This record gives sequence, C-alpha cells and structure tokens, in this order.
Amino acid sequence: MQCRVSIIDYGMGNLNSVLKSFKHTNNSVSVTSNWRELEKSDKIILVGVGHFAKAMHNLNELCMVDVLNELVIEKSRPILGICLGMQLMCNKSDEGCEKGFGWIDANVEKIEVKDKIKYKVPHVGWNQVNIVKDSLLMNGINELEKFYFSHSYCINKSNDDVILNTTKYSSKFISAIEDKNIFGVQYHPEKSHDAGSILLSNFINL
Repeated sequence: MQCRVSIIDYGMGNLNSVLKSFKHTNNSVSVTSNWRELEKSDKIILVGVGHFAKAMHNLNELCMVDVLNELVIEKSRPILGICLGMQLMCNKSDEGCEKGFGWIDANVEKIEVKDKIKYKVPHVGWNQVNIVKDSLLMNGINELEKFYFSHSYCINKSNDDVILNTTKYSSKFISAIEDKNIFGVQYHPEKSHDAGSILLSNFINL
C-alpha cells in the first residue's frame, strides 16, 4: 500500500534534497506548510537547518505545534527529525529562549571542542555513527557506517533507552534517537549516499 509522507516546510532547510531522496519510490511524498495536510499523512519528516528559536517560532506561526503534538503524542504518528528537526524534539536549546516540543527529555547544547585546531565548529563532513541498540530504522546499515553531518549544536545527554546512535567529534554526542514512533538523526541521510537512502526507506517501511 502506498505510504503518504509529508515533509514539513516551515521556511528552514533544503527540502528539495530530501524530496529527491524519495523520487524512485512508489510512495506519495510531498512538501507542505499546511497543517491540514499533516493530518492526512501516514509519516511525517521534520527537517531543518538554522536557528532553533526561529524554527519553533515559524512552526507556531503555521499552527503546526499543536497539530504535531496531537499527531505524534496522542495518535502515535511516526515522525523523523533530521538535523535541526531532531533538536526541536528536545526540551530546549542554548540557541535561543523558545521551548522545543519536549518529546525527548534532553537539551541541545553548543558543540564544545578541546582541540580547536583539530576540531572545527560547525562540525561539517563525514563521520562514523555507532549503533547502540537494535532498531528497524538501522536495518541493513553497517556498524560504524559514515554519515554526513553539518551542525554547531548537539545533544550530549538523554535517557539511555532513547539513544540509537552516538558519534565522536572531540567528545561523544548523541547522533540519533528513537522513542516508540519518534525518530531523530543529527546527520543528513539525504546527503549520505547509500546508507542514507537505506535509512529513509526503513523509516517509510516501518
């Protein structure tokens, strides 16, 4: 059966690259800024690049926050957060005063590096992810597979049972989370070649 997937357009992020990742599938994938379209979706993707507080402001302006809380928490609609999208699932961020969704009990912090010559911020480029628990999202993906990152903020701490991947960049941070129907990845699967395509397909097929 065809899966209806909505990629949320709230004015932040390169949505076309995510959309192109699904062009060879038989699913109905669309970009929308209309909350009514989300209610018709089987799966939701929240992708973003930019400022945490600005992102939450934009989502509120589009009347998306209450709708997403209802769909994700009350109706258990599967959602995948990518990069900033994963961070928005947390309680709050060092980047502004706006509260996040609070679906994941974690705070987003500025990346701190000890060796500023070796490690630059933002963290941009390919890096390994350590798969720390079994998950359908990671089916067919090799242990210590490399994914593409581009971020200045990260999640350092959360409950152990929601941590799906970790990555080391000067120090270890959480690079993917999973809690029931809620999935988030700090890296960009749409830029991560075969491994990223597998991950996105796994999400659609959950």
